[in-house]
Amino acid sequence: MGDNLKERTAKGLFWGVLNNGTTQVLNILIGIFLGRLLSPEDYGIVGVLTIFTVIAGNLQSSGFTQGLVNLEAPTARDYNSVFWFNVLASVSIYVILFLAAPLIARFFHEPRLINVSRFVFLGFFISSFGIAHNAYMLKNMMNRELAIVGLVALVISGTAGIIMAFRGWAYWSLACQQIIYITMLNIGRYYYVPWRPQLKIDFGPVREMFSFSIKILFTNIINTLSQHLLTFIFGRLFTIKDVGNYSQANNWNSKANLFVSGAIGQVAQPVLVEASTDKERQQRVFRQLLRFAAFLSFPIMLGLTLVGHEFILLTIGEKWLQSIPLLQILCVGGAFMPFYTLYQNLSISMHRSDIYLWCNLVQIILQISIVLLFSHFGMKVMVVVYTLFLILWLSVWQWFARRLIGLRFRHALLDVLPFFIIAAATMIFTWLLTHWISNNILLLISRVIIAAGIYFIILKIVHAAILEECITFLRKKVGK
Repeated sequence: MGDNLKERTAKGLFWGVLNNGTTQVLNILIGIFLGRLLSPEDYGIVGVLTIFTVIAGNLQSSGFTQGLVNLEAPTARDYNSVFWFNVLASVSIYVILFLAAPLIARFFHEPRLINVSRFVFLGFFISSFGIAHNAYMLKNMMNRELAIVGLVALVISGTAGIIMAFRGWAYWSLACQQIIYITMLNIGRYYYVPWRPQLKIDFGPVREMFSFSIKILFTNIINTLSQHLLTFIFGRLFTIKDVGNYSQANNWNSKANLFVSGAIGQVAQPVLVEASTDKERQQRVFRQLLRFAAFLSFPIMLGLTLVGHEFILLTIGEKWLQSIPLLQILCVGGAFMPFYTLYQNLSISMHRSDIYLWCNLVQIILQISIVLLFSHFGMKVMVVVYTLFLILWLSVWQWFARRLIGLRFRHALLDVLPFFIIAAATMIFTWLLTHWISNNILLLISRVIIAAGIYFIILKIVHAAILEECITFLRKKVGK
């Protein structure tokens, strides 16, 4: 890895971690307030709509964000073309979803969804005005600016959501929070990005990117189905309260794994594209990112599994007791989600959107089949099966990585497995040291401090290179 690229990657990861770390801390605080003020039914009502809003967002952007980032030097004409396509597409999609609201409510046996869905779906229409700007920021690795924009949007929307929930707005507070968040993101993007859309509409660049972007589109939809598959199925098979408990568990799982996935996602594709002319160099970059993901993800996610019980009870209360085992199971699978981010960005950076598409398509077909096969065993078993499948499917992505950059399974395992073993051993040892503590506050604090200390000490003893690199980089930042 060249010094310049290595420095840019390190800087991008630094701001990505800072951005996602700060974002997730704020999300935790906001989630605690909302979890205490709202009921499982409130979360269930908004939760079942997530799959529709995200798929609508996929259709609206149509994979052109990745298309723009993948261009060597996108022009103002390229950004303008994608901007107007997004806006016009979002109008059409919103009209369709507006008319489909009664059908959605009937499918989930919940008439309140008619008005709520029509309001929530406004979010992706509003977001269409900022997609091209977001692509500009990603392409130019404006990670510091992305961090600031995300932070401001989260503070404003979170504060508004808490005030509304306190005033008794129930599930409407969650819906309004989403709309305010998207609106503030767009305002921040327009503030930092110098490019402005022109009234001249030219879909030429969109047509040129179409063959690449259409595969990204279908794959993004498949990814969305995969990520929100259980919420959709549970919404049909179980009560809204049950869906709310799962939605709450999945929210905390997502907050934790996005700390790593989000940081890597901001950096991976631009860096891998820049290194794509040299396969050996690209493999080194990829393995470095792989180790960084394992270094952070395993202790965070397995740690949340360890403290999940006392964390939920202390933060959002006993009314969410049924969500605890679901959270602990999901966190095991969540520990592996950053690797999906890496492998998917690798295929995109190599212009192999076909691999990205078919690998995800087969995945969702198998996921739906396997999960439904175990549906009569109940929600918990379905979550276990879903989690195990997620972990095993990574081997398929690794097989493609070998074809693309020559990365052997053995080398990938050597990059990842030591961190998993150390993190798992740390959590087991921490549990043995603390399981006798009955006070939940003392138990939570003790487990966090002991686990963090043991993990750090073991990595220092074995001279983990990634830890030393992180310490060196932080010292340079502090020294400036």
